[in-house]
Amino acid sequence: MKVVILAGGYGTRLSELTELIPKPMVPIGGKPILWHIMHIYATQGFKDFVIALGYKSEVVKSYFNNFFTTNSDFTIELGTGRQHIINKPTIDWTVTLVYTGLHAGTGGRMRRVAEHLGNEPFFMTYGDGVSNVDLRKELEFHRQHGKLATMTVVHPPERFGTLEIQPGRVAFREKSRVDVGWINGGFFILQPDVINYIKDDKMMFEQDPLVKLGEEGQLVPFEHSGFWQCMDTKKDVDYLEKLWDENKAPWKIW
Repeated sequence: MKVVILAGGYGTRLSELTELIPKPMVPIGGKPILWHIMHIYATQGFKDFVIALGYKSEVVKSYFNNFFTTNSDFTIELGTGRQHIINKPTIDWTVTLVYTGLHAGTGGRMRRVAEHLGNEPFFMTYGDGVSNVDLRKELEFHRQHGKLATMTVVHPPERFGTLEIQPGRVAFREKSRVDVGWINGGFFILQPDVINYIKDDKMMFEQDPLVKLGEEGQLVPFEHSGFWQCMDTKKDVDYLEKLWDENKAPWKIW
């Protein structure tokens, strides 16, 4: 199965880090978050990637074009330019990099990579979120219900505490993730016909296409109560970095 990763947005809410690099290349533990996302899939057996690029696409292309030398020790003969890889990475992924324009919407980017997907269902996710979602279980669920789309839904991370007001005192209570319901967590599984719901390159997948799929009963939620975290702000980056540095990163299943 193909894994489509949308990696073309501007990342404006993270502008202090994305002036020179695209958001999916922001490092966590010295590796781009895109690398982490791809490992989540590859570890569960899904290694054929189609990456939809836009803003700073050349940075992502350069990273993969130089992947072996960047992630290996090597000897180079300066007189001839010959390189000898000492410890070649064992990663056996296939990565297709497709420039989908600077201004395409999330749906438009999917539309532009459709020719690389064939006639089989495919995974789709965003280039800025990590999770320990069980993808094999989600795929089994998707095959069983037989609809066009499966959307992983998650409880968002708790951001605010709540106050319990009692006579003469205020008690603080941490807000539970389950208090705020379910949201789109990405990590979709989609049938090829979903592309037909995307009418033009500017269309956002999360708007008309998903709404219509839902209205037609073709969008089924896959509930994930485990770890999920998007990377929208510098605070999110720092949080993910802290988990990684402390060897407490729940998404590290490899």
